[in-house]
This record gives sequence, structure tokens and C-alpha cells, in this order.
Amino acid sequence: MNYRTLGRTGVQVSCLCLGTSSFGREVDEGAVAAMFHRSREVGINFFDTSNVYYGGRSEEILGKLIADCRDEIVLTSKVGFPAGEDVNARGLSRRHIMQSIEGSLRRLGTDRLDFYFLHTFDPNTPIEEPLRALDDLVHQGKILYPAVSNWAAWQIATALGISARECLARFECIQPMYSLVKRQAEVEVLPLAQAEQMGVISYGPLGAGLLTGKYGTTRRPKDGRLLWDPVYKSRYGDPAYYEIAERFTEHAREHSLHPATLAVAWVMSHPAITAPIIGARNVEQLEASLAALNVPMTLEWRAKISALSIEPPPATDRSEEKSGIFYSGGKSA
Repeated sequence: MNYRTLGRTGVQVSCLCLGTSSFGREVDEGAVAAMFHRSREVGINFFDTSNVYYGGRSEEILGKLIADCRDEIVLTSKVGFPAGEDVNARGLSRRHIMQSIEGSLRRLGTDRLDFYFLHTFDPNTPIEEPLRALDDLVHQGKILYPAVSNWAAWQIATALGISARECLARFECIQPMYSLVKRQAEVEVLPLAQAEQMGVISYGPLGAGLLTGKYGTTRRPKDGRLLWDPVYKSRYGDPAYYEIAERFTEHAREHSLHPATLAVAWVMSHPAITAPIIGARNVEQLEASLAALNVPMTLEWRAKISALSIEPPPATDRSEEKSGIFYSGGKSA
């Protein structure tokens, strides 16, 4: 296992992070325990969860598993998405953050989180509000580092400016969606992370299973989140994604690799990525992702794989500059 420094924190984390969104929902506790112990066996010390994963059940299960190795584990959780029926059991108000952290700590059986993510942007709450709440939690020792997930680059940059101005603990880690079919993070989020020396643990490297070899333009499995989960059906509904998946699967087979292995290796090879978050429903599925640790991804190979996908346009839409074409004189716009 290779370990990487997460941003400027000095914390060493495994180059793969085990996600727990399926714990307690799609995976029973026996299979969860097997995956956890296999992850630890290969050297994974980084685990990601959330207060909303299966109503907090994911945190409870993970808490039991880390009980005898908590100090060896780098642990995250999140706040922001609806965690109950109450009108205030959601969002990024100070009230909700302070209540949510207590529930997460109790379920995880720990006295602190290493990284605490704002799980979503809250348009109804000024950015200063959650930043001050996170700073207070740092001073209380309940979290070590604030972090953020699913925010746009401008929102993150605004928060960094406020934190610097107000002398608040700043975001040290970003968690964006990133895979061969979802590359928007390349445009601004990942460059921002590199410029500000922030760690990045990206989620969805397999595109909810789209990049595992089970899907193509005319091929579908009998079961899978893309078939029954409305969130994933919407997120990955574009027919172009299935064309990419088909091309990618063929490329992986030409290199005698499981598509899931190559998908994770491609994400892991981006210079801004600290650790992709991997997930599975059983040890067999997990092994395919763990095998990415042994893929010798080169810049040239990464470029070939990237060419199978659709590259997002640059933030300014000035694609000519990316090609090295500039005006030689006269007026420019």
C-alpha cells in the first residue's frame, strides 16, 4: 500500500479509501466485516461514512469494526443532507451541525472525527455559519479538519477566503464526484485543490457500476443501482455514458484487466487525487478495486483512456488556449 499526505495536514492516508454507503443497506454485517478486514489486511487506513447512510446505520456498523483500531484509522463523516423528518434535521445551520456531530460521534463510538464534511451546499444558510460551527468543533476537539463535498469551485474558493479573513479553520479536503464518465471536477475543482494544497478523496470511480463491464449500449445486468435507484438513473441516464462504458470495457479487456480495476486506477492516477473512495457489496467486488494498486498507470496510458470519454470544456470556454493557439496580433476577445 502506498500512503499519501492529505493536503497540507501531514496526515498519511492510504491511496484508496473505503466508502461505507452500502453498509447496512445493500450489504449485511457479515459481508461488511469481511470487506473491512480485507481492507485493513492490504493496508487501508482511511474510511468514509455519513450520518445519512442508511439512517446512520452505516456509522453504527463502522463504529463496531474500528473499536479496537480507532487510533490507526483516519475517519470521516458528513452533515447536510436530510437526516430525519423534522424540518431542521437538514442543511448547514449551526443548530443542525452541532446536533449532527453528537449523533455521529455516538454511533461511531469515538470522541473525534479526523475529517468532517459539509455534504452539500445549503443556499438558505450564509457560508459563514457552517464555517464558524466547524471552527468551534475544531477548538472543542470533536473534529480535526473541516472538509467539503459536492460544492462548486466558486463556493469552495469563497469559503477559503472567508476562513482566511476570519482566521477560521479552513477546508483541508474536498470530496467531489469523479470518474471516466463524470469529469466535471477536472475543470475547476481539482485545479483549485492543487493550487490550495487541499486533499481530494473522490467518489463514484465506477460510475455506480457503469464502468464494471456489466453495461453497454445494448447490455444491462439483471440487478444494479442504475436499474432501480432513481438518483443513479438520473445521474447516469445519458446514453453517451453507456457508449463510453462500452468502449472502456473493451479497452480493459484488451489489457486483460477487470474494468473496475482500470476505472479505479485511472482515477487514482490524477495528480490531484489523494485517494479514490471505493465501495462494494462483497469481497469479490472489492478485490477488483483493490487490484488497481498493482496497475502501472502511465501518463500515456491515462491519456488513451481519457480519449475514450468526453473531455469537459475549459472553465472559460477558450478551448483554443488549451491547444496552444493564441492571437498573434490585433484585437482579441
